[in-house]
Amino acid sequence: MNTSNRRVFIMQLAAGSSLLAAGAVQAQAKVDENDAQASGLGYKHDTTKVDAKKYPKHDKAQKCTNCQLFQGKASDAWGGCPLFAGKQVAGNGWCSAYAKKAG
Repeated sequence: MNTSNRRVFIMQLAAGSSLLAAGAVQAQAKVDENDAQASGLGYKHDTTKVDAKKYPKHDKAQKCTNCQLFQGKASDAWGGCPLFAGKQVAGNGWCSAYAKKAG
């Protein structure tokens, strides 16, 4: 294999790996509100549906996209959260571990 072919091969390998990684992120399961951990944390896909009696400190302005734990952009509909490894939470969601993002 000459240097040019090797370089092309390495670039194609890197591009293919990037596409696979992007696909894996897209394919992540979404957190089920009825999952034991989600239920224990009071997780809801929609912050407006949180039980105000059970979580009196909850505010409708609090949502996953403005939580320190959210691993996505503020405009993302879904993103990762370390509390639910391998699963995505709704950007408009909420749980009792909410911690306002600095700034």
